[in-house]
Amino acid sequence: MAGKRGNQTVRGMIQSMAVICAFAGVIYLFIPHDDSLDPIRPVDYRVELVTARRAAPYPVAAPAGLSADWKPTSVTFRREDGYAWHLGFLDPDGQYAAVEQSTQAPGTYVPKVTQQAAPTDATQPVGAETWQRWEGEKYDALVRTGQGSTTVVTGTASYERLAQLAAALESESGTTPSPVPSAS
Repeated sequence: MAGKRGNQTVRGMIQSMAVICAFAGVIYLFIPHDDSLDPIRPVDYRVELVTARRAAPYPVAAPAGLSADWKPTSVTFRREDGYAWHLGFLDPDGQYAAVEQSTQAPGTYVPKVTQQAAPTDATQPVGAETWQRWEGEKYDALVRTGQGSTTVVTGTASYERLAQLAAALESESGTTPSPVPSAS
């Protein structure tokens, strides 16, 4: 008697799984989905930028005039962490690039935001300024200190793209940032 009841339980479980799988298949077929859409959604960083520019004791930098191919993906401002400003992007080549600024000591701050990159003897001219190149296993960076903060442009992007982002940085206090590209 026990053997017959065990077979009924297994058969019932298989039938239930078949019904559930069929139901899930129908839902998948009839709910629209588009796998061709870009999963990266740009963020609007204007509010955080205005907040950071009012609160930070240094001129907070953000890019102006970048093409819509640069997608802003993340933004944070942490007053309690040395007034740390972060603005991350995907560059036109799909690589990561970020602007990092803080009042923390460069010797500890730069390795932290560059995933342990180290300084090199090389420099990178960007406009009228000279940035120091840092190289790392994961991220490379361009670093500049001054005006009460350390500015780091870092990421997996090439030095050319990092320099392009650095060249677009503006730090005028009280200016309104340029519009952020829409998600469309």
